[in-house]
Amino acid sequence: MVVKNTYGISVAFSTSKFGITPKSEFTGSALQRKKQEKPKNIKAKKKESKDKEKMERSLSKRSKQKIRKKITCFSRTQKRLSFVTLTFLNKVSDEEAVNILRKFIDNVKKRSDDFQYIWVVERQTKNDEFKGNPHFHMITNKYWKIEKWWNYWLTLQQKNGITPRDKSFKPSSAFDVKQLNASNIKRVTSYVTKYVTKNNEKFKCQVWNCSRKVSELYTDFYTTTEFTDQFKRLNAVSKEIVDKDRKSPVIDIKMIDLNRRTLPLYKRLDDKNQQTLSKVKKT
Repeated sequence: MVVKNTYGISVAFSTSKFGITPKSEFTGSALQRKKQEKPKNIKAKKKESKDKEKMERSLSKRSKQKIRKKITCFSRTQKRLSFVTLTFLNKVSDEEAVNILRKFIDNVKKRSDDFQYIWVVERQTKNDEFKGNPHFHMITNKYWKIEKWWNYWLTLQQKNGITPRDKSFKPSSAFDVKQLNASNIKRVTSYVTKYVTKNNEKFKCQVWNCSRKVSELYTDFYTTTEFTDQFKRLNAVSKEIVDKDRKSPVIDIKMIDLNRRTLPLYKRLDDKNQQTLSKVKKT
């Protein structure tokens, strides 16, 4: 039996049905992806990319799980995080919105040291005037000078044709920042649950993305059942789901309470990600 672990969840697999023994203790990093060959027909690739942008996309269950893991692992490498919400001055299409966001992020990168982030798109529901408008939630490692970046966000929109109906309309909520204590893992995960897990809307644009360093963080590690036995001894298994489908390689899923007693047991994943970040900095 092999157990795949991430913060708060452990899944036990039958090695006979799982089919393979993991080659690496850690997984989930973009560093493990096979390098893809550059397409010979660049024009065909560009057309394919444009066609994809026209298609409606949504956050799949797998994407939501990946985002949750990335944000949790990201928070474990930082002391403080910022939760940023970016909204628009007027009606905007999905394609326009994500294009402006990319320009915003490119500018922040140029003017910030080691800017790391992960963002997701969401539909506006509370604003009746711009109902259904896309807006963005972003978790970053940056300390924001709010006045400076709020003004830039509004100016950038107007430069790209998104002008307010009223010239005096400069909502402070268009650039909203909340500081997060990264060590408070329950609060960090509550933001993920609120803005990611329940997001089932469809968009004609990319629905989430992250910086290179965040993509390279490892999110899971493999162990034997001896690892999860430690949580049982601590009475930290909040829920256990036994899979009764004999054809499935999954034997059971354990939900783990994350607290001061259990978080140190994930130190190997913390250490691996700190090593990964330090290697990236040197290169």
